[in-house]
Amino acid sequence: MPSTLNHLAKGDCGRVAAIDWDRLSVPEGRRLRELGLIEGAAVELIQRGSLFVRDPIAVRVGRTTVVIRAAHAAAITIAPASVA
Repeated sequence: MPSTLNHLAKGDCGRVAAIDWDRLSVPEGRRLRELGLIEGAAVELIQRGSLFVRDPIAVRVGRTTVVIRAAHAAAITIAPASVA
């Protein structure tokens, strides 16, 4: 069952199933695309912020590690890694 990137647990992997571009500003959407966060990309949540403030999050996209805000991650729907 798909969930959003901000709900993954540390170490969870998946594929970007969809991105709600309407929840993001034009510059935010452009930045996500430049970082490789597009439909079909393989992702792994590798780190969250501090214990009480779980923002930002570090995500591995392919061979690159990127750090994004949890609010932006909430716009990214993730499907299980086994789903192509």
